Amino acid sequence: MQAIDKITYSNNWITIIFILLLVCIVFLKLLNAKKLNESFFALFNFSFIEDESSEPNTLLSPFESVLFLFSVSTISLLVYFFKIYNQPETIKSFTTFFTLFLVVFCFFFLKKLLEFALTRLFLLKNQISVFLITKANYLYSISFILYILLILYEYANVKSVYLFYFSAFLFLLRFVFFIFRNKKLIFNKLFYFILYICAFEIAPLFVLFNLMF
Repeated sequence: MQAIDKITYSNNWITIIFILLLVCIVFLKLLNAKKLNESFFALFNFSFIEDESSEPNTLLSPFESVLFLFSVSTISLLVYFFKIYNQPETIKSFTTFFTLFLVVFCFFFLKKLLEFALTRLFLLKNQISVFLITKANYLYSISFILYILLILYEYANVKSVYLFYFSAFLFLLRFVFFIFRNKKLIFNKLFYFILYICAFEIAPLFVLFNLMF
């Protein structure tokens, strides 16, 4: 599909969302400025992941709750813009975005809840805590970059195709770094890793894609 120019439409609600996301960043800074800085650069900072894995493991701390909401909102905006690009007949409205937001939120929250429950149920916390923390923090790190990209896309006339290709590159980079960071655990438990990828990543994404597109 060739790149298409964005159609001019009322984007006041998008501006409000960007402002609210900025408020989230300010709130994160107030909660823990050091951890916010580390979260932003987590994709390139292995020591931060190791420090995180040594901390008490809860489902969502106050800091991570705000960060989780920020990431879900950012990814939802990306999905919203992609849906408009891929399906031009899509109604460009807050209702459409909010519907996508609810789907994305439920997807990530239920997946995180299930992963947390399984680690507690089977007492696997020590073995895979770094594995899960790496995956989560890399996603948070990418979300900050996506936030900047989305602002440039919306207000600097960046072409849609550039946004989506660069976003795809970021997620690919996340996957490569994730494999590299956990290569010892992955290759020692290759069967279980493949099972995890199929059950927790590929299958849910397939369902999510069908729900939204």
